[in-house]
Amino acid sequence: MQPFETLKIPAIAAPMFLTSGPDLVVECCRSGVLGTFPALNQRTTEGFGDWLTQIEERLEGEDAPAPYGVNLIVHGSNSRVKPDLELCVKHKVPLVITSLGAVKEVVDAVHSYGGRIYHDVIKTRHAEKAVEAGVDGLIAVCAGAGGHGGLLSPFGFIPEIRSFFDGTIVLSGAISTGAQVAAARAMGADLAYLGTRFIATKEAMVSQDNKRMVVESKTTDIVYTPKISGVNANFMRQSIAAAGLDPDNLPDHGPMDMESEAKAWKNIWSAGHGVAAIDDIPAAADLCARLIAEYRETCARLGAEA
Repeated sequence: MQPFETLKIPAIAAPMFLTSGPDLVVECCRSGVLGTFPALNQRTTEGFGDWLTQIEERLEGEDAPAPYGVNLIVHGSNSRVKPDLELCVKHKVPLVITSLGAVKEVVDAVHSYGGRIYHDVIKTRHAEKAVEAGVDGLIAVCAGAGGHGGLLSPFGFIPEIRSFFDGTIVLSGAISTGAQVAAARAMGADLAYLGTRFIATKEAMVSQDNKRMVVESKTTDIVYTPKISGVNANFMRQSIAAAGLDPDNLPDHGPMDMESEAKAWKNIWSAGHGVAAIDDIPAAADLCARLIAEYRETCARLGAEA
């Protein structure tokens, strides 16, 4: 199944915990980039439903906007999986992105209304299980990705996935520019996944201090550890230190518990290696326009060189 046809650039603004909300999603979709958010960014299922309604109403009447998507954390500690999924079915959410568990029942529920479902993977074994569950797309969360990510190089992981999967492949990991989106396409991905770049936008729900830290950080400031939330993820060193912890000597967290994730991530801020290419905090619409222009310029230049 090919990517969504109304995109102006083959890119998804990734769903970021405590960061992505209706304003960011709507501005991305209006601009031709697929906007997404995690269901758990709303504290209740009722609030999640309100956000879905708000996004749909704000996009209604727009001239061919990009579709939107929702991220569901399919983990045993997330008590909201079932009710949130029911709302996705009710609202016919165009794209559902699942993390931490590829479950056939979830896939079937999304397919029941014609929706598409992509799944985050960091290892080949995870990708194979997701394919068995019937997903439409795989999001290869490679080295340098913000949030929960893996350590594999995209140059190895993308062709390995393609060897057994003919659906949509999305590449995640340190992508912050339109040229890098073009590079993702060149190496065999259908879509690029940009998270960290959208933290530093006016519409992101995080504090100005968080946004400035993204702008000021370098790749060496990113700490990859399971000791913040129980699963390996990338965080900014400065925020760990500001929370009173030693980034080089963190205490064990224990297993992941979605009921306490918001507390773990509130003051310790995630970002990926994509911080290296970020030096401003634009409006999301302006950023999307820039990404589209960079992407087209890069494709034209490479085509001319070829």
